[in-house]
Amino acid sequence: MGKTILLQAYSTIVFDCDGVLLDSNRVKTDAFRTVASQFGDQAADELVRFHVANGGVSRYRKFEHLLGGILGRATTEAEVQRLAGEYGKCVFEELLRCPVATELSRLRAESSHATWMVVSGGAEFELRKVFAERGLAELFDGGIHGSPATKDEILGRQIESGALTLPGLFLGDSRYDHEAAIRAGLDFIFVHGWTEFGTWRDYCTARGVLSIDRIGDLIEPPAVDEVPTTAWRALS
Repeated sequence: MGKTILLQAYSTIVFDCDGVLLDSNRVKTDAFRTVASQFGDQAADELVRFHVANGGVSRYRKFEHLLGGILGRATTEAEVQRLAGEYGKCVFEELLRCPVATELSRLRAESSHATWMVVSGGAEFELRKVFAERGLAELFDGGIHGSPATKDEILGRQIESGALTLPGLFLGDSRYDHEAAIRAGLDFIFVHGWTEFGTWRDYCTARGVLSIDRIGDLIEPPAVDEVPTTAWRALS
């Protein structure tokens, strides 16, 4: 099974950020706990559980859930923005320091024919600043896209504009990543090395989703007998 099949099959490769490109899931979980703790430990614990169960969903939706779903309060845009701002201050410096996926440059060279783009639940302005400061932005000629738009909205817009051409591959680490990829007509691989999705293995097995430990595994792909029979049409 050669890497040519893995990489040359796609016109566009879409990357989630947290847990795929950056080892930043724990950073964000800790930040949600810190911000929500102003409402008490129970509220903070409930928000963290909601956050982990809804990986890939934007901070704005999660703080709306904190206010309306957990605290039972009226949700105002001003308060959601305030909480999102506090959260952003907690995570930004850590995003500049957390580990980056290895072999990105080599993978880019191996897929030089393809457009690369980031589609993340993270705040778009924050992502673009972090990627620029870390020297990663130049790898993603298809752009760096994030919230407040949802991943479904971003993928839909990019396909409609012609920036995202099919066949495309989405590399993600959450249930939502997989579901959004399927809705957009993209193939999907689950990257589990940094995920916080505790039942990812059962999820992938039940749905025939190919999983890899890190994105560098695309250069040295798994053996054929490790690939679920229903997974990933490029391997068929």
